[in-house]
Amino acid sequence: MNRTLKTWSGSCAVVLLGLPLHGALAADAAATDTQAAPAGAAAAQSSDTLQEVLVTATHRSESERDVPVSTSALSGDPLTVLGTGGGDIKQLAFAVPSLNIESSNGRAFPRLYIRGYGNTDYHDFASQPVGLVYDDIDQENAALKGFPVFDQQDVEVLRGPQGTLFGRNAPAGVVKFESAKPELNSTDGFISIADGTFNTGTIQVVDNIPIGTDQAVRVSLQGQHRDGWVNDPVNQDTYGGFNDWAARVQWLLKLSDSFSMLVNVHGHSMDGSSTLFRANIFSQGTNSLVPGFNPAYVYSDGPNRQDLGTIGANVHLTWSLPSFTVQSISGYESVQRYMSLGDIDGGYGPGNVFCQPGCAGVAPSGPGYIPFAVETSAGLLHHEQFTQEFRVLTEGDGPLQGQAGVYAFYEDVTADDDDYCVPGATGAAATPGTACATETLWQLQDTTISNQRNNAEAVFGSLSYTVIDPLKLTAGVRYTHDDKNFKLVYSDTVPAPSPPNSASAVANNVSWDVSGLYKLTKDINAYARVATGFRAPSFGSPAAGLPIQVARSETNTSYETGIKADLLDHTVHVDWDVYYYEVKNQQLSAVGGVTNTTLLLNATKTYGRGTELQLDYHPVAGLTFSLAGSVNVTRIDDPGLAVGPCFNWSFAAPTAACTLINPVNAAGDVLINGNPLPEAAKYVGDFSVRYDYALPNNAGVYVYSDVQSRSSMLATLYESKEFTLPNLTQVGLRFGYLWANGKYEVAAYCRNCVNEVRQVGVIDFADFLGYVNDPRIFGMSFKSNF
Repeated sequence: MNRTLKTWSGSCAVVLLGLPLHGALAADAAATDTQAAPAGAAAAQSSDTLQEVLVTATHRSESERDVPVSTSALSGDPLTVLGTGGGDIKQLAFAVPSLNIESSNGRAFPRLYIRGYGNTDYHDFASQPVGLVYDDIDQENAALKGFPVFDQQDVEVLRGPQGTLFGRNAPAGVVKFESAKPELNSTDGFISIADGTFNTGTIQVVDNIPIGTDQAVRVSLQGQHRDGWVNDPVNQDTYGGFNDWAARVQWLLKLSDSFSMLVNVHGHSMDGSSTLFRANIFSQGTNSLVPGFNPAYVYSDGPNRQDLGTIGANVHLTWSLPSFTVQSISGYESVQRYMSLGDIDGGYGPGNVFCQPGCAGVAPSGPGYIPFAVETSAGLLHHEQFTQEFRVLTEGDGPLQGQAGVYAFYEDVTADDDDYCVPGATGAAATPGTACATETLWQLQDTTISNQRNNAEAVFGSLSYTVIDPLKLTAGVRYTHDDKNFKLVYSDTVPAPSPPNSASAVANNVSWDVSGLYKLTKDINAYARVATGFRAPSFGSPAAGLPIQVARSETNTSYETGIKADLLDHTVHVDWDVYYYEVKNQQLSAVGGVTNTTLLLNATKTYGRGTELQLDYHPVAGLTFSLAGSVNVTRIDDPGLAVGPCFNWSFAAPTAACTLINPVNAAGDVLINGNPLPEAAKYVGDFSVRYDYALPNNAGVYVYSDVQSRSSMLATLYESKEFTLPNLTQVGLRFGYLWANGKYEVAAYCRNCVNEVRQVGVIDFADFLGYVNDPRIFGMSFKSNF
């Protein structure tokens, strides 16, 4: 994708490091991390208007204002602070309307939500309704979705079903990453380094190397590091650190004006801590952290580490003909290694249930009430993904434009899930399924190995027709055939998983969309869109005494209408929309609870409605304000749907029970009809401002600040006081000085500046277990363009 920025009032120099870009428009931010800035800070003062952003939501380079889809684009400062502060993809959460990204698996396994529509499943085969597309390649397995965000051309967020033009399982929307591409006849690049609190360091190196007149290579490298900053007095260790490296090499070959080839090879290697689970961090009857809570300490007796390595490659072939453009996109992705281990009970000792006080040789449990010991790991033993897509797009200025294509997907995944023994446990704790008899080291207690193979093929097409000059109509359709086969390879759990040991699912679907865009004036467009989406059936690994988990196909129908406008001589840009969607048979995950496993289920219907706003205001040269926000209201509509509640070990500890708000049926399960979806914040807002001030001798200074805020939201399918995540507001700030006409920059920054500490996820055991957000980081950075 070639993202182009152009001024409305004529030629205008690029603003160094970019102004805030949360909506469709911003002062030119293209030079942030993708190329050397060609102009000094003084040039920022000459920009009198916002700039138009071209996006490729329809596989064509178009003005965002002309695309009848709710769309946001990110580049510039939002992506810069992501890298220098040690952040990963989760830091994009709430930077644009209706986008949430979270994980209970550290940096390696993000889960994405758009308009409250997502999936909390953490299994290795988890399917998500939000598609993540990196350089036109769908990243299906969640272990691939954590690839670092660096040297980006931009990030586009397409809200609502994208089933017509995008390859896999995108009924909620698509997050689309596009790397900065090699440039012919241009020698440039940059090196940047940053270091901050807890030795949170980042290095980025980018070099664009032309080879003759028809070839170019772009090399991009990023390394991130953080020291361990969380002390564990029990294990006498420190956690919270990581080493995260990624590299990308792209080779562009342009043999003629009609043919080009782009080869992309990339890899990712990360090791460090997994999520730190913390027992009893909020009191019964409240979701507030306990008085005196200190995020710099954790008390566990289990291993905690994470290791991830991925490699991938893709080849883009493009034939530009007089009336058509033909594209071939071939992709290969592989998770070479992935293992994440965590002490998921959040405490130490064998627990109070299986080994009551007085159990010989067993030390007390803690902190607070720990029902039993649970230490787990999950990983991939094998992973391969192949994709192939062919597209044909019409060219020219006629009223009729179209595209058509075919898509093929293949994936083979083998996953390994383990439980671990409690060290040193004896006596009553030494029964099967609880703890080890005499082990002094951590040992595997039970193992489950499963395999899934998935083949999917699709054919798609879309037509746009300008009926009259102000009115353009678009319609698209996609037929998908999806075939999954799942089998249990090995298990030594007690009791064994219930038969059968294999399952398969075949699904066929026709998705479509219809939209219209009407130009009310030359600067104001109105649009309306109806679209459907589809997610294929999902499987989950069996557990002790349980069969293979199966969730049926889900479908989504979405309605939205909105306004996209440039006002006040292009100093104000507004994107505003309202939407409504209905999902049939939505796949949901009941995580934890009394079953201590993940159960896949289908809700008869779920609904979502809301509104989204993006506003950019550029009152004077060098100053831009951006506001992005959304209201998302979701609801589960299934009167009979019930899930297991949190553990209630009141027979052993009368106070160890969560405070349920939903009713309970005769079987003791919680009825969740009418609840909002988990991880669906009702209110989301992001405000940012950037000001550049020119100094003599081609120097300048700037300040950039952003504030992200969201309302409370459920962490589980049922509603309880303890497992409702509280409001969260985080502040970022950056001061920079540039000199030598923008060649050099030094900056001071902070992330989570006011040190807001909140639980951002839970495991619904009886010990009120949660995990918290990233710590406050202060730091300095230096960048040199060449």
